[in-house]
Amino acid sequence: MDPADEGRALRGAASVEPLGAGRFTATLSPVYTVVGHPHGGYLQCVMASGALAGASDEGATHQHVTAITTNFVNPPSLGAAELRVVVRRVGRGVSFANVGLFQDDVLSTESLVTLGTLRDDSSVRYQSAVTPVMDALEKCRQSTGSEGINIMRVVDLRLDPSCTGWWSGELSSQGEVRGWLRLNDGEASWNPWSLLFAGDALPPSTLPLGSSGWVPTLQLSSFVHRVPVGEWLRARQWAVVIADGLLDQRCELFDDSGQLVASSSQIAMVRLPGGP
Repeated sequence: MDPADEGRALRGAASVEPLGAGRFTATLSPVYTVVGHPHGGYLQCVMASGALAGASDEGATHQHVTAITTNFVNPPSLGAAELRVVVRRVGRGVSFANVGLFQDDVLSTESLVTLGTLRDDSSVRYQSAVTPVMDALEKCRQSTGSEGINIMRVVDLRLDPSCTGWWSGELSSQGEVRGWLRLNDGEASWNPWSLLFAGDALPPSTLPLGSSGWVPTLQLSSFVHRVPVGEWLRARQWAVVIADGLLDQRCELFDDSGQLVASSSQIAMVRLPGGP
């Protein structure tokens, strides 16, 4: 890795070290932040690392997190954190774990985690999700994010021009963003673990509607369906409903083969012109 990439690799930034039975340490990275706060998808990778390590200590052989639901109870700070893992079941096909992230003995983040093993050679029996239609990669507009969006240092995001009118103040009636997404952390391409980060890496779907950049996530659920193929993901994120200051948002990620490899759903707070 080039020295300029030091600290950018997602695998290192979201790694955990053993501390004792069911306990692990992590160091929350300033690279994976949005306006100074640890990014939600990044935190899911940290929680997944803890779940995989804790389940392995209990005898599980599963290699991947296939589902994770995370509640963001209190905003965590950068730096040292402790993960406390409770393995609920170790099974042949699936295992379950609960993970809590603590700082100064205060819970900040908690996750329910399902573990399994995805095969490289798996085939899709059924898929109703449709690969999003958007311009070719070279015709899409590169997004570098606004000031303080540090995660843009580690992802390459090219948005479809039809979804970027809000960059110049032109709002839309559609709460949706679509684009190409590549992991640019100096180390690796997408894999089942890092897809947990990708599912929260697009700009909020409410920006085309005129929302502010303040869209803090309350709960994020991510699902990994297949081992991704290729360097780039096609991503679509859209608002399902906005009411009483809350956003229900979905995201789908497709790989080079056109298959749905991961999806996510989240509840977040949002501010729009005119109030709730």
